Amino acid sequence: MFHLSRKDQVKLAIFALVVVTMPIWLAPLGAAYPGLMQKFAIYAIFAIGFNILFGLTGYLSFGHAAFLGVGSYTAVWSFKLLTMDIVPALIFSTLLAGVFALVIGFFSLRRTGIYFSILTLAFAQMCYSLAYSVLTPITNGETGLLLARNDPRVIDAALGAGTVGGAGLPTPALLGNTVSGYFGFYICAALLILAFFISQKIFASPFGLALRGIKSNQTRMIYTGFNIRPYMLAAFVISGMFAGLAGGLLSVTDPIAGAERMRWTESGNIVLMTILGGVGTLIGPVIGAWVIEYFENIFSAINKNMLNAAFDFLPDGVQNLAVTVLSKFVGEGWHLTLGLLFVLIVVFLPGGLVEGYLKLVARIRRGRGTKPEAGGK
Repeated sequence: MFHLSRKDQVKLAIFALVVVTMPIWLAPLGAAYPGLMQKFAIYAIFAIGFNILFGLTGYLSFGHAAFLGVGSYTAVWSFKLLTMDIVPALIFSTLLAGVFALVIGFFSLRRTGIYFSILTLAFAQMCYSLAYSVLTPITNGETGLLLARNDPRVIDAALGAGTVGGAGLPTPALLGNTVSGYFGFYICAALLILAFFISQKIFASPFGLALRGIKSNQTRMIYTGFNIRPYMLAAFVISGMFAGLAGGLLSVTDPIAGAERMRWTESGNIVLMTILGGVGTLIGPVIGAWVIEYFENIFSAINKNMLNAAFDFLPDGVQNLAVTVLSKFVGEGWHLTLGLLFVLIVVFLPGGLVEGYLKLVARIRRGRGTKPEAGGK
């Protein structure tokens, strides 16, 4: 069950090493903050799950933010009603998101192509509207679902557990240890490594091969008597459960759940992450998630004062020109930089950043007179 091929074992070991050393190699990039690294890990989990559906089957969902939001709300309700320990919260977030995915997938998978995508978008927008206005007793509407000291927390009360967090609001914990800072990051990192391992197992399994067959030629699979619906629904549910886990982790690291996590823009972001890194590859969606989160949190914080300090060595006229031009691509204009990068990737590297890396390696090997290995992905 836990066996991997030698090649996959090496990939998993390298991936784990990269993840656990993030505080070291992100420091020169100005991104070695626990809160930001937690986001890196959480959205990478989200992207890995989305890639199981989109990358293996070719079915593009525009509604995966619904499962992110369901997981987020479920985690906060677990903190309010049961216990501040994160284990039940994450379990319930994953399972309830899977139930929602089962219902939505059951109806959406009756259609293919753009019709499937529009159906998932419609379901996600309905979930957003319900969370924002209709189900306010459950979601607290636009204010968001928050913790309070007088929440029941029946398990904590039965066990006589004190409120983690002292005199202030309670905080999520694992075995009595507050989930924050680097401890919170390494919890997210461990779950990211586990998610990557599960993805490897799915990609290498007969189930994964069947999903690839559906993506390659669905009509031929059907004509050979292969029932694709259970496979498609299983992929949709698994993908939704990954999203639910990511949503639960968002509430673990920041105990609030709001309808904005269900917006269509969140669904769009995960599509961009997957395409940018490389659809259908193991590591591509993770890289795409890290790149976009870096742009959103680091590039967006760069202002003119920082640019002036960086180009202070230039003559005044050249400095002013450089700052004026570059200021359009950072700060509030970081979307412009991301958009240009995305256009370049789609036009010149349809396979994403992973394809670019593989082409670069192949070119270097040709330059050295070495025959490139087959099956680089």
